[in-house]
Amino acid sequence: MSQKRIVIAGGSGFVGKALAGELLRRGYAVVVLTRSPGKRSDAVTEVAWDGKTVGDWASELEGAAAVINLTGKNINCPHSPENLRSITASRVNSVNALAAAIAKSQSPPSVWIQASATGFYGDTKNHVCNESEPNGAGALAEICRDWESAFTAVDLPRTRKVTLRIGFVLGREGGALPVLSRLTKFFLGGAAGGGQQYISWIHLADLVRMFVAVVEQERFFGVFNAVAPRPVTNEVFMDELRQVLRRPWSPCVPEFALRLGSWFMDAEPALVLMSSRCTPERFLASEFRFNYPDLPEALKDLCRKVK
Repeated sequence: MSQKRIVIAGGSGFVGKALAGELLRRGYAVVVLTRSPGKRSDAVTEVAWDGKTVGDWASELEGAAAVINLTGKNINCPHSPENLRSITASRVNSVNALAAAIAKSQSPPSVWIQASATGFYGDTKNHVCNESEPNGAGALAEICRDWESAFTAVDLPRTRKVTLRIGFVLGREGGALPVLSRLTKFFLGGAAGGGQQYISWIHLADLVRMFVAVVEQERFFGVFNAVAPRPVTNEVFMDELRQVLRRPWSPCVPEFALRLGSWFMDAEPALVLMSSRCTPERFLASEFRFNYPDLPEALKDLCRKVK
């Protein structure tokens, strides 16, 4: 009996690599669509695609158990009009390309899981957002709106469609945690700005388990917030990180200093200063069990292995 095949578009990042590894352990055949295919040390097959046009890669979708789309230009860059257009295009184009390929499939994928982000809700301040909340305001909210609208517009009656609005992913080898850990170890682990902006975080292991649950269980459909159940403020997050890394209190980083540093680092300060207070109401209602529902345990697990 042949292995069930799962196709991950844009699967070469740290989330994609972790997900591919777990799927391999579960006995799936994994194909990653990437702009720069190469040889890997694991059993993953990499296939070339450009993220915007249908090509030979489309044959990998025939009879696939699932297609997972993680494609998108990194948002941690200055949000100039040009960069924002590029960020949006990278997401919308990949959705349109996959939709065109699936529409032509004789045996389309059973499920399409489309990544989005909690930026959909904009700057939430102290307001708690579940999946029923409307699209917010701001550049990130507009990107997510266009991203999700392209996916919603796709009519594929034989393919179950699921959107995961992913929060601040905590992992050992990618994302922001290794950088924050290094800063904290050098006694620079203060809160950013006022520190009262919320962070909707998720342990990478729980995020991977969410993807697997959606692939394997047909009862999952529609939109889900892929975050841990208890978001915290930036001040609390940095305090917990200092405790785990055994560092003393550090003064906060004023907003003007944060913006100046972001300018030197070619980064976007809004990613740190905006508030995201979201809850995974639909995952909780589905009785999904988090291995890391609370931040202290998540940081203890991750930071003991961060290089």
